[in-house]
Amino acid sequence: MTDPSHLCDCRDEPLPGRYAGCVSQAQESREPQPTRKTDAIMNSTENLSYDVFVNDPPPQDNGLLPNGEPKGGSPVASTLIYGSEDAVLADPGFTADQAGALGDWIAGKDRNLTDIFITHGHGDHWFAAGLLAERFGARVVATAGTIAQMHVNIAARPLLWDKVYPGIPPSPVTAVKVPGNRLTLEGHDLAIVEVGHADTDDNSVLHVPDLGLVVAGDVVYNGAHMYLGEGVVVGGFGPWRAAIDKVEALGPRHIVAGHQDRKLDDDAGRTIAETRQYLDDADELLRIESSAVGFFNAKIERYPDHLARTVLWAGASALYGVREHLGEDLAPILVAGWL
Repeated sequence: MTDPSHLCDCRDEPLPGRYAGCVSQAQESREPQPTRKTDAIMNSTENLSYDVFVNDPPPQDNGLLPNGEPKGGSPVASTLIYGSEDAVLADPGFTADQAGALGDWIAGKDRNLTDIFITHGHGDHWFAAGLLAERFGARVVATAGTIAQMHVNIAARPLLWDKVYPGIPPSPVTAVKVPGNRLTLEGHDLAIVEVGHADTDDNSVLHVPDLGLVVAGDVVYNGAHMYLGEGVVVGGFGPWRAAIDKVEALGPRHIVAGHQDRKLDDDAGRTIAETRQYLDDADELLRIESSAVGFFNAKIERYPDHLARTVLWAGASALYGVREHLGEDLAPILVAGWL
């Protein structure tokens, strides 16, 4: 099985208080500008806080989508949970430029970065981990399932990642498991919760009870098209719905989605409901649309403001490609929509 990622167009203006990461593809020369959070996205309880950095996708020249738009990528959110002295980072992005911008932002927090947590194996969430681990002297941590999927994505680099995205650094898998799937940050528990298949196998989330926070990786999306293609591996979206149920059972107030429109807040109830609705709509459209192009166009009609239309197309190509090539190897079918 090959593990494609999720990547496409971005918005130019950040949510008030959310740090605008790298520049948009249309404005590559403009420097990112920090902004302070004025709402619940920046939360604090005594000495514990979290903040979010959104890196825009790297530029690429990889052809057009069916509607004539250029292919692109999806914004990737990195979450910093920090106390008065130490910090933990979740999902560090995947290019050297992203690592540089994110690293400078972390350095500005003036905390000791102890750990870098990886939610799942898709390369856009972790290929840059080594650069940041070296810069800050941090440990990279993940579950056993995620570590296995990280190796899958390393194998996929020459088939997919390096064909599409420039600037990906060497990315050896250095992640280690932690006892009991638990980190501690200045006396606060950070629980790694395994939730199973979502947009890929072996997802985990980071639960911070003292902040009412779940860093959800790709289990929950927020204003960006969801990568649906690997549903063909597990017979549909039932396992993804079960993963969402596990996140909801943690009782979060805030969810940081790995792919998001930075203009939107991190409200848990809204993001969970919208992620479920997106899956319900996908099931409906799969019943009534006869082609990948029809599915793609219908999704855009229903979600005109969602980012990452390349992600939508890659998923649609896989879902309908399996129908058209029953019994054939899934790997080239999953990759085709990205290339």
